[in-house]
Amino acid sequence: MAAITAAMVGELRAKTDAPMMECKKALTEAEGDMGRAEEILRVKLGGKASKASARVTAEGVVATYIAGNIGALVEINSETDFVAKNDDFLAMANLAAKLIAENNPADVAALSALDAGGQTFDELRSALIGKIGENMTVRRFQRFETTGKLASYLHGTRIGVMVEYEGADEQVGKDVAMHIAAMKPVALSAEQVPAEMIEKERSVAQLKAQEDADKAAAEGKPAQSPEILAKRLEGSVQKYLKEVSLLNQAFVKNDKQSIEQMLKAANTTVKGFTMYVVGEGIEKKVDDFAAEVAAQMAANKQ
Repeated sequence: MAAITAAMVGELRAKTDAPMMECKKALTEAEGDMGRAEEILRVKLGGKASKASARVTAEGVVATYIAGNIGALVEINSETDFVAKNDDFLAMANLAAKLIAENNPADVAALSALDAGGQTFDELRSALIGKIGENMTVRRFQRFETTGKLASYLHGTRIGVMVEYEGADEQVGKDVAMHIAAMKPVALSAEQVPAEMIEKERSVAQLKAQEDADKAAAEGKPAQSPEILAKRLEGSVQKYLKEVSLLNQAFVKNDKQSIEQMLKAANTTVKGFTMYVVGEGIEKKVDDFAAEVAAQMAANKQ
């Protein structure tokens, strides 16, 4: 059997970017045959990617790409925030945004099939899963093509915003994108806030009003008239709409101005926006470390 040297392991690692121990095992199995060792690694890494695919990915990054009036926003998830800081993972996310903008894939499956430098994007993703050992998934993306302008803002890599706007001052578009990341509006205007969100807020206001009424009755205070209660409920709803609609929010750089007033002063119109927050809505697995250790100790005693 051929001796496996450190130089051979280093050469295979340079070719495949696989972990050092995996390279050594593959060379041993291939009896020093470099070509065969590469094939063994390809199979093993693919298997590792397959095993990882069932694990929850609630961390990750948001990436953006803009070229003229075309842009893209994409969220790619990983299992841990440690991997989300990996240079290869970040490069993959940025490449995904570029591929989406340039090729306009219909869905994640279409993105996965796109060429990513001599291999499909899914092959690139699977190889990186094999290299790092964590599951990675493309969760969602949106492509933008507008007759106006695009501006983006990334808060670190966890919040990403894309804004479609019309106006001469590009800084205004960037400021709006930054504001959205900070204040997280759910719609452009009050009229566009989803009806189910309004009803949920109305229900909360009704519960609060009932609590106040019960407290007043217990203290012997007179009950408020139905008209006053109705006005209170409507006031609560209107306050909520002002807080969650972009145009009504106070501008983060100047709270004396609403976004609508700021845009009017800058002769700018926002046509729409999209915001992604990493892991938003994904149910994360909560590990009980103490229980896990206890279970392992019990298993070892058996």
